[in-house]
Amino acid sequence: MSTMSDWIAAVCAELELELADQAATTTAVLDLTADVAHRVARPAAPVTAFLVGLAAGRASASGGTPDAEVAALCQRLTERAKVWGAER
Repeated sequence: MSTMSDWIAAVCAELELELADQAATTTAVLDLTADVAHRVARPAAPVTAFLVGLAAGRASASGGTPDAEVAALCQRLTERAKVWGAER
């Protein structure tokens, strides 16, 4: 495992989170934050990741799975970030 994978596993354990596919979830969040950082604004990337986490938590409290919610939200916001500059 890489340092990042080890860190994410430790954070999940500390926060009592279970990810069905840690690698896929990590990739989705990293891809989203890269798109936001490059197409919107660098400081918006970590804030966007935080907001995705809040929304995924809310959705999973209603019966969804965190991994699926994160993947769907990341895809949706990646598309939004890709057109952000054209909208402004």
